[in-house]
Amino acid sequence: MSNIRQGDRETRRHGAAAIRTPQPEIRNPAFAEIDYDELLEPVRFSFALDRRSFVKVLGAGVLVSAVGVPALGQRRGRGRRYRDGQPAMLSARIHFGDDGTITVLSGKVDGGQGARVELAQAAAEELRVPFDRVQMLLADTAVVPNDGGSWGSRTTPANVPAVRQAAAAVRELLVRRAAEIWRVDTAAIEVRDGRLAHAESDRSLSFAEVAQDEALAARMAQPPSEETKLTPVGEWAVLGVSQRPPTGRDKVLGRYRYPSDLKRPGMLYGRVLRSPKYRAKLVSVDLAPAQAMDGVIAVEDGEFVGVAAATTFAAEQAIEAVAKTAKWDEEQIPSSEELYDYLREHAQGGVPDNPFADEAANAAKSLRATYTTAYVQHAPLEPRTAVAEWRTGPSSAPDQAQLTVWTATQNPFGVRGELAAVFRLSEDVVRVVVPDFGSAYGGKHTGECAIEAARLAQAAKKPVMLRWTREEEFTRAYFRPAAVIDVEASLDANGRLTSWWHLNINSGGSSIESPYDVVNKQSAHLESRPPLRHGAYRALASTANTFARESFMDELAAAVGADPLEFRLNHLQDARLRAVLEEAAKRFQWPRRNKEANRGIGLACSLDKGSYVACCAEVEIDPTRNEIRVVHVCQAFDCGPVLNPDNLRSQVEGAVIMGLGPSLREEMQFADGEIKNASFVRYRVPHFKDVPTIEVHAMNRKDVESAGAGETPIIAIAPAIGNAVFNATGVRLRGMPMRLAKT
Repeated sequence: MSNIRQGDRETRRHGAAAIRTPQPEIRNPAFAEIDYDELLEPVRFSFALDRRSFVKVLGAGVLVSAVGVPALGQRRGRGRRYRDGQPAMLSARIHFGDDGTITVLSGKVDGGQGARVELAQAAAEELRVPFDRVQMLLADTAVVPNDGGSWGSRTTPANVPAVRQAAAAVRELLVRRAAEIWRVDTAAIEVRDGRLAHAESDRSLSFAEVAQDEALAARMAQPPSEETKLTPVGEWAVLGVSQRPPTGRDKVLGRYRYPSDLKRPGMLYGRVLRSPKYRAKLVSVDLAPAQAMDGVIAVEDGEFVGVAAATTFAAEQAIEAVAKTAKWDEEQIPSSEELYDYLREHAQGGVPDNPFADEAANAAKSLRATYTTAYVQHAPLEPRTAVAEWRTGPSSAPDQAQLTVWTATQNPFGVRGELAAVFRLSEDVVRVVVPDFGSAYGGKHTGECAIEAARLAQAAKKPVMLRWTREEEFTRAYFRPAAVIDVEASLDANGRLTSWWHLNINSGGSSIESPYDVVNKQSAHLESRPPLRHGAYRALASTANTFARESFMDELAAAVGADPLEFRLNHLQDARLRAVLEEAAKRFQWPRRNKEANRGIGLACSLDKGSYVACCAEVEIDPTRNEIRVVHVCQAFDCGPVLNPDNLRSQVEGAVIMGLGPSLREEMQFADGEIKNASFVRYRVPHFKDVPTIEVHAMNRKDVESAGAGETPIIAIAPAIGNAVFNATGVRLRGMPMRLAKT
């Protein structure tokens, strides 16, 4: 199993100010305002390199580049938006090495979700080569196309097809050129194992040999033929098969170099001054204690204060000495105990009434409930890390600084844009490189750590590594939004839904629409004034909205004395959602599973981002402590054709396990402006002993397009658990995390 854990953005501003270092004092107007909302917009063009730079990165061989937007020198204005690997033409770049190796370039990243494997499979499938013949070069903004950020489960539905189309188009051009060289029909040429063969004449050429042909190179500048055909699902030989990650062995043996393992010649280590209270603003600070330490570089730039030193210990000592001199202006924020009232009171425009209130008042039955979800942290396996290095520009522009940052981010081109804006550089002199890293779960969209490392490196005139501590991850990274959700519904005398009203305050509108058959239904999302900085998270608001809706469906079923499964099916027209629900129930043996004392069963279903999920759960209640333990989970999942069965299972299992945390334990606790549980000692993610028996059943539908699997599998586990607890105890839990009252 791979990683077991896998929006709204706050504007952060750094004001320009004097920099205090052991060198003469200078002014830095570059370290100015940065608006993350604006800078996270996708970059609108692919970065271009000269041939020397390409060869330096890729080594010897022939580059075949099929680009989906005009070259940089051919653009007029900003050009068309380039996102998700789906421009007007081909979006993948393919490099044929002299040794037969094929390198595929993509702007996507791999933080444990398996993008490296599936993109390589996509190319290998269409090029008719073995999987191990393809290697991926990911997320180096100086070389790869901008395929958009790695979020929203978009790699599978957007970038896999883009890579497949590019590879298929290249294969067709290779075949056509070989046929011209040999003066034979294209149908007589076989593509196998990286070679083009003509059986009748016993001739063959490698891909690299044909790619060197000048006539072929000229054709690569043209858009692909609209008749380019992809391999049908039923004929897949590489896709649809489990393939091991090429970096897996090194990771298991501890040889892989994550961002936090990187080193550069002469590299220093940085630390940044953090306020003791949340949202407190720096009033004054004295850098003298740090400047007095041997080899320490100290920087003050507006509210940014940091140090760099030869060792992490020296940097820690220096920042602690500076912290003792700092004075702060504290901002009052509510406590976690006051959170939900606060969000409701600060809902923008006020909380509207149920538009179907009159119908509900006259219905045979009506019901209303409020559900809540807490702030939670992403808790990535590897905290934020960045290594920044500045170099002087080429001889033609010696005053133009060049910046390279190696960092863990889901958004390499977005972070490049942030760095360019902060330091007022052209994007073509900023390079962001993202090695495979230790998970993100939606928490690494923004470039704060990269900016901080670059600022320290600028002052030190040496490379600087900045690694956030676990406490910084828990307090300075953005959170999953908290939510207050009101749901109201009415039923007729036959137990049919007649109205439905769903209101989400603060967390978002994803998966807010009910899939159930109701004549009068409406939903809405209201923004609030969040006390904590919040942003993207695995499936974001889909988890909260599904928790509320599926818990409420069980409450409605109980109100009319119906079986929860039958009640849903009676109101469900969506064939794919019905199919996963029926499959999960059948595999779980609903409702025939033996009912034991202190045990209960529950189910839930939902859809998000083009995929469908249904989950059945069995819980056990400890009667002495009133604690909930999940003992069995059965999940059916439909994401279309399965690209890699093992990777899909890892994603679904990981989502289920990750979902256990916010369902039962995870929540940020804060009071008096302080985060009270900023460590794994006090913030408990699932442990191995918490993992239940997990069954995963992939529908593997081959009659629809593939959808992503990184997010949707997490959204149904919480309501399934809550419904199982009600089945066992008769107690309805409407807040995440769910806890039974102690007796």
